[in-house]
Amino acid sequence: MVSPPLQDGQAELPTPNSTLSYWLLDPSRKLLGHRTTEGLPSTADVVIIGSGITGTFAARQLVEGGRGVVMLDAREACWGATGRNGGHCQPGIWDSVPEVARFELATFNLIKDLVAEHQIPCDWQVVGGVHAIFSQEVLGAARKQLERLRRHPDLGHEAVLIQDRAELAARHVPEALAAVYQPNAAKCWPYKLVAWLLERLIGENDAAAFNLQTNTPVEHLERRGSRWSVHTRRGRMLAQDVMLATNGYTSRLLPKMTELILPVRGQVCALETPRGGTQLPHSYVWMKGADHQYLIHRGPEDSQPDNGGEALDSCLILGGERLAVPDGEEGISRDDELNPVLSRALRAGLEHVVKLLPGNEPEIKALPAAYEWTGIMGYSRDCSPWVGRVPATLMGVSIDKFTAKGYL
Repeated sequence: MVSPPLQDGQAELPTPNSTLSYWLLDPSRKLLGHRTTEGLPSTADVVIIGSGITGTFAARQLVEGGRGVVMLDAREACWGATGRNGGHCQPGIWDSVPEVARFELATFNLIKDLVAEHQIPCDWQVVGGVHAIFSQEVLGAARKQLERLRRHPDLGHEAVLIQDRAELAARHVPEALAAVYQPNAAKCWPYKLVAWLLERLIGENDAAAFNLQTNTPVEHLERRGSRWSVHTRRGRMLAQDVMLATNGYTSRLLPKMTELILPVRGQVCALETPRGGTQLPHSYVWMKGADHQYLIHRGPEDSQPDNGGEALDSCLILGGERLAVPDGEEGISRDDELNPVLSRALRAGLEHVVKLLPGNEPEIKALPAAYEWTGIMGYSRDCSPWVGRVPATLMGVSIDKFTAKGYL
């Protein structure tokens, strides 16, 4: 079947050749090119499209519940946003309504407990998150939001406002007006978390229960009686239910969602820590205008990528700066190139934000990048996640579909 021309703003299929993420330097040998069965299965209870953190956790629950799952991915397993983010796992608490804050905190605790129970080797560390504030406008909004949060005893202690200059300096943000500190914030190697779960699903189940097919782009979905026909470049299969864990690529398969889920390209880099630089104790988030930047500091205790012995012992993973260009990289669904303007902005992005060098030693204006990469995020028009069945008005018929807020 020939696919119709793409609409303006509609996502393309994931690009076959993408920029190389730091997190993908040490991929799972078991998952590269993995196809549980040589041929594409003809039927499945559930087809999950996408093998990132959303699709993988969904598959885990479905298989435990007795459903047979076939997972399809256009590229290698976990090669999309989960393998291209900034290495954060932090619930949105202080800037969320209570219901959302509780849900995100429960999700954080679920992942934390899972990692601890199984000793998953994904460099999980709870380090606390510093949300640095550099404008009176943001400070005023933070005060109001934290005041509302204190009305909820279960959430009030989850975020505190720091304004003491000495404490701000101790947390390595001496130039900030203030900061919101959230104790429940972790850094991790997100690809390794998902790869461990996928390897476990494959190893503990037969192909009828869980079947992963990588490098199998889905081009079209259509209803056939009581089932769904999933058209791929390797053939067609039928499924009772289809779950889309496709993030910014959702509109490629659901064209009527082109105006509702916008692909946005993010750019991240691994900056080299300056000689004599200190280890940052937390993860960091801050706003520059309307744009969020996000930072973690890899430490000597973290595992190192397999990059031929050139260990990135303590690189700074920094993402953001997309509003340094007029379009903010919105409407872009290709992750096979870098934006040089964003590259320059990211390399110079830390000088006046965090204190890396000791004492009064001036910070370096621009840090060299060991690695730079891009990834595609999905932004909904109202900034809320799409969860559940797609309305008939967006499909013509209903389809089981789930999308989730992306992890930075």
